[in-house]
Amino acid sequence: MSDDDSAPVIAFAGNAFITYLGSGDDVTINEDGLVNWQHPDTICSAYFRMNSSGSVAIRLIAYLVGSKNSTVRVTINNTPYIVHLAGLTAKPYPVDTVKVSAPGYVRVDIQGLSKDGTEFGNIWGLGVTTTSSLTFANDDRNYYWSRRGASVHMRYDVPADTEYFYNEVTVPVDEDPAASFFMVTGFDGGHCGLHVKDDERWALFHVGDTGQNISVVSKGEGVQFVSGGQEAGLEFDWTAGTTYKFITRVRPDGSGNTLYSAWFYAPEIDAWRYLATFKRPATHTYHRGVHSYLQNRAAVRGFQSRRVFFGNQWALSAGGDWSEVTTARYTGDATAINEQRMDYAADYGRFFLRIGAFFSDYVRLDQRFARPATGQRPTVDVSALPGQARLSHL
Repeated sequence: MSDDDSAPVIAFAGNAFITYLGSGDDVTINEDGLVNWQHPDTICSAYFRMNSSGSVAIRLIAYLVGSKNSTVRVTINNTPYIVHLAGLTAKPYPVDTVKVSAPGYVRVDIQGLSKDGTEFGNIWGLGVTTTSSLTFANDDRNYYWSRRGASVHMRYDVPADTEYFYNEVTVPVDEDPAASFFMVTGFDGGHCGLHVKDDERWALFHVGDTGQNISVVSKGEGVQFVSGGQEAGLEFDWTAGTTYKFITRVRPDGSGNTLYSAWFYAPEIDAWRYLATFKRPATHTYHRGVHSYLQNRAAVRGFQSRRVFFGNQWALSAGGDWSEVTTARYTGDATAINEQRMDYAADYGRFFLRIGAFFSDYVRLDQRFARPATGQRPTVDVSALPGQARLSHL
C-alpha cells in the first residue's frame, strides 16, 4: 500500500488511538485502521519511534468512503500540514519530510477539515521512509496488547519464609486515568492493588484458578466477588496523591492447602479493611515471586500516561521477624520485551514505574534497583487485623 515497497507501514490497527472524540462520532480503530470517521473535532493520533535522529518522509495510506473528496490536517510533532484525499482505492498521500533531532517517539495527529459526503475517509496507516531504525507495533496478532501498552514490574527480594508482605502505594495526581491498575502486593498466582474502573475506584484482590478449584474462605464487609469468584473487590473512592497501604498473607494451613489473605488501609478512614481469604488445595507455600506492577487494562486508553510510587516494603516471616525490603528487579511483559512499545520506565528512591503517553526516555528492562532503607517498620499488629479471628482456627 506504499509507493515505496521497502518502506515500513505503521498500521493504525496497532499504533493509533482516538485521542479526542467529536460529539456523536462513530469513529473507531479496527483491523482496517481508522474507519467511520465523520466529525471534524475528532483527532486520531498515531505513534512510531525513531531510534536515532534524522529525516523521515511520511505518507498517509488512505481511501475514501462516503465521500469523493476530503481535506484533512496532519500534524507531525506540532507542525501542521494540509492533505487532500480523493479516490476509493487505498494509496499513499505524501505529507512531508520532517527532521527529528533526537531518538524518540514521533506523534502524528489527523483531523478532518472538509468533505463532500458523510466521511473524511479511512486511514490504513502511515508510510515512512527514513535511515533510522524504527520501533512500532508490527505483530498484527497482538495489536490489542500493543495498544494497551507495556506492563512493567518491580520484583522484590524477600526471605524464603515470608508470610506477610507489606507495601505502600502513591499514585501521582493526574496519573490515574480509567482502566489503570496499580498492583501493589503480588505473588505467584495472585495480586492485590488499586483499580480505576470507568468512574469507579476499587481495591482488588485476585487469586488465579489454575484448575485447582480455588475456594473462598471468608470475605470482609462490603466486598464483592467477580471473575467467577476469583477476585474480591471493595469499591472505595481512593484518590491520587494519597498514600495507601496493603498487606497480603500467604501460608500453608497444615492440611495440604495454602491460604491467601489481603488487607487494605485507607487514611481517609484510618482503618484496615479486610478483603478476603482464598484457599488453594494441594499446595504448601509462603510468599513466592513477590512483586508490584503498573498496567493499563483498555486498548483504547493506551496513549494515556500512568505513574506510580511504591514505598516502605517489609516482609514478616513465619517466625515473626520483620525485615525491610530494599532491592528489586525491574522487568516487563511481552509487549515491552518484543519492543512493540518502548514507553516505560523505572527509578530509584521509592520504587517508581511509568507507562504510556509515548514518552521517549525509556528505561531498559532487566535492571536491579534499590531504595534507601527507612527503618520505619509497619506499626500494624497483624494478629489484630480484621478477619484474623475467623482465620485463627485454620
